[in-house]
Amino acid sequence: MNRAPILFRCDGNPITGYEPFYQCLIAASAMQRRRRGTHFLSNLDPVSLAFPINRGGHDWADTPTRVGTADDLDATLREIRRLNAAAVMVVAPDLSEDYLRELDGSGALVVVLDTSASIMFPNRLVVNPFLGVGRERYKHERGTQLLVGTRYAFVRPLIRRLRPLRAQEPAQPFRALVALGDDDDGGHTLTVGRLLVEEQRLNRVSIFARPHHPQLPEIKEFAAGHEGRVDVATEGPELSARVSRCHFAVTAGDGLSLELACVGVPQLMCVVAERHHLNAKYLDEEGVATDLGMAANFDAEAFRQAIEILLTDPMERQGMARCGRQLIDGRGPDRFVTAVEVMLHPAQAPSLRIAA
Repeated sequence: MNRAPILFRCDGNPITGYEPFYQCLIAASAMQRRRRGTHFLSNLDPVSLAFPINRGGHDWADTPTRVGTADDLDATLREIRRLNAAAVMVVAPDLSEDYLRELDGSGALVVVLDTSASIMFPNRLVVNPFLGVGRERYKHERGTQLLVGTRYAFVRPLIRRLRPLRAQEPAQPFRALVALGDDDDGGHTLTVGRLLVEEQRLNRVSIFARPHHPQLPEIKEFAAGHEGRVDVATEGPELSARVSRCHFAVTAGDGLSLELACVGVPQLMCVVAERHHLNAKYLDEEGVATDLGMAANFDAEAFRQAIEILLTDPMERQGMARCGRQLIDGRGPDRFVTAVEVMLHPAQAPSLRIAA
């Protein structure tokens, strides 16, 4: 890594959620391909979240501040100056225009990952890896570049590599995957898992829950009570093995839904967080998945009917898989990195020599 580094300002804790942290991990891994050092300034709880940072070859500095506050602004500016960072990527649910304007004054390229388009953006680059919020919704200053739409969905390489394996549906018996995102703290994962176990045509039900999931002990106890039919995955490689073999998945309309669409996994979506509502609605309209609404209003009977359709109608599963693979090609991180490099090294107009 012999070029100016990139700083990632994100938190991963129960207060701000964990999704921004994992989004930055995807972006940081992509940036490393351009020989740039990647540094995280993050408040992590639990601290074990630093392990995936270290495994990825990134550096981490702890901070007690919360993204977007006045104290955090001072800490972030100090870190930018210390690293002589070429760019800083900021991801948080409640950023303000003043905060971003102060960061932009540091001279580093400020990249904001935003999915709501709720503020005026004074910085030069804004990325939305979700669908449903078009560029017309964004308010920004002159010169700001927007990366919005299906071409910029964040898909991890370990998931995208499954596209050739999923060119055809896996062999039966049926398998299902439950993956309700990084911030499911309402117990919906267990609710969905119990309903799936009731379906006797399902040979195996796999549940994906991060190590910091608040109900992980209960989920593992549930799996132990159905040994041979239910298993639990907590890490990315374990998830990859389940994705390659499952016939459908139950997701939350978040970034993982886009990743599964990329490889062609039919989906039922129970939206856990309001910020994923438009993304789930877009996927439903495109025929990639079936949106069952907010998890807070979960309808068990509607869920059973949706399972019945998927298990008895192979054309429905094939249609979802085909639409997902056509919608998301998985090159979003590469296009993001290219956009950052272009912004850092704008093309120079050739100089003209005047003959004497």
